[in-house]
Amino acid sequence: MLVLRSSPASPFGRKVKIVAQELDLMDRIEIVVADTSDPNEALRQQNPLGKIPALILEDGFVLYDSRVIVDYLDHLAGGGRVLPADPARRYPALVLQSLADGIADAALLQVYEGRWRDEAQQSATWKAHQQGKVERGLAAAEAWPLDGSVHVGTIALACALGYLDLRFGGAWRKDHPKLVAFLEDFAARVPSFETTRVTA
Repeated sequence: MLVLRSSPASPFGRKVKIVAQELDLMDRIEIVVADTSDPNEALRQQNPLGKIPALILEDGFVLYDSRVIVDYLDHLAGGGRVLPADPARRYPALVLQSLADGIADAALLQVYEGRWRDEAQQSATWKAHQQGKVERGLAAAEAWPLDGSVHVGTIALACALGYLDLRFGGAWRKDHPKLVAFLEDFAARVPSFETTRVTA
């Protein structure tokens, strides 16, 4: 049995879970919640960076980060399923995944600034720097030629937008109608997007 260390709200863990469900691999994966703030958490031995998600293979080898894990899961399912084999489709999908992961990462850093620092120590400049990444990333995604395909790029994008909904009240929606339409369509066609949703 594979073991996935993650947390319910992680957009990166959600990406892995959606990929696993799309590839019909969830029956081979046990999900074990990790607390990244706990210095005694075993995660810090499993992934020296102390970050999620991490996938523990049956031989004990640990895969991280989410991009490596989804590559492994696609390979396990025969290849070319969520990672297109054709280079003309593969590299745009990988770039979209990087863009979406960058949006999610910048959003997380804003959340962590509020969570890990006392209010008097928080940097408005740092938050604005990260918000700028989110805004530019969303503008690029809004202009992306999304065609209804389900692959690592669109899965990552849906997870990033879902995280913005969760932590920032969906403020991104008013200026990005194409992304709103994309997410509604994705949620309707990929049931695991709803089953992996958290509300807090």
